[in-house]
Amino acid sequence: MYKMNNLIYKLIALIVLVFSFAVGAYWYQYNTYLQAPLSLGSTLNYEVKPGDNLTRIIYNLHKEGVVTQPSFLLWYARWNVDANAIHVGEYELSPAVTGQELVNIFVSGKVKQYAFTIIEGWTFEEMVEKLKSQDNLKHVLPGVTNKRIDSAAIMRELGYTGVHPEGRFMPDTYHYTRSMTDIQLLQRAYVAMEDYLQSAWLVRAKNIAIQSPYEALILASIIEKETGVVSERQTISGVFSRRLKKRMRLQTDPTVIYGMGDRYKGNIRRKDLKRDTPYNTYTRFGLPPTPIALPSREAIDAALHPDNESYLYFVAKGNGSHYFSDTLDEHNNAVIKYQLKGKKRSFSSSKNTPQKKH
Repeated sequence: MYKMNNLIYKLIALIVLVFSFAVGAYWYQYNTYLQAPLSLGSTLNYEVKPGDNLTRIIYNLHKEGVVTQPSFLLWYARWNVDANAIHVGEYELSPAVTGQELVNIFVSGKVKQYAFTIIEGWTFEEMVEKLKSQDNLKHVLPGVTNKRIDSAAIMRELGYTGVHPEGRFMPDTYHYTRSMTDIQLLQRAYVAMEDYLQSAWLVRAKNIAIQSPYEALILASIIEKETGVVSERQTISGVFSRRLKKRMRLQTDPTVIYGMGDRYKGNIRRKDLKRDTPYNTYTRFGLPPTPIALPSREAIDAALHPDNESYLYFVAKGNGSHYFSDTLDEHNNAVIKYQLKGKKRSFSSSKNTPQKKH
């Protein structure tokens, strides 16, 4: 009986020893796998779709040969993270990612970000055309084809029926995920512009020529197109503001170009300046009916804070900057010097004089 019991004790001890060894070996393999890089030859972008859970994700990666021990990752997830906190989106997995990091990435919500930059001075159509080339956005905008852009349909879809789209979207860099739509991105840009315009209007300078935030947007778009020199924005704003107060035509080429539409081929001719359109500020007084481009924050600030100089005229010097004048005679001489290369001949601004109010 004693020998039998002794044999049983030894057998139990052996089983415990073998079990302990097996558990230790498994634990070692488990920890080693979690800390070791996975079988990724290069960076992998993996998209988590609605309805995916961690188990499905891990076994999908197992099928792709990325994960060789799915059970290890599922055990780690069960005891260390909230496996239900999976965020939809695209995740970037680097070649050096470990099993433990892989699980943590999917529950972190740090999805891959892409960027789209709206450039100041773009027109609405130019912005939409550039947006079409963003392959990682979901393109659901109506009215966007290879031949034309239906701006009214786009604005209806954005929730702004009847709103003219020009100038309404804030130039900036917008980050988005693969799950985002072009509509969502444009809505963010629209709200950003509206918020900034309204806040800037509240701190506008006193006694300015413009009467509403929308007029500020129009003027800012003209300033944006007139100069790329930051230091000139307030000066140009001052010129336009004084001309508006004096009932002088603005006579600004960018508005004429905008009104020409597809007829503009790179040059403005004399007959273009004489052809009347709602945007021809050589033939019409006041501001054009809408903005002509997307203005920056700085252009909006300049429109609302014109300088206190006395300039009424300016002409491009050919190097990106402008020459500013108080009088018509000084301006005409500047045009001859900088635009006509010293040759005297008639030109549109030579007849630009203040007009009486009606």
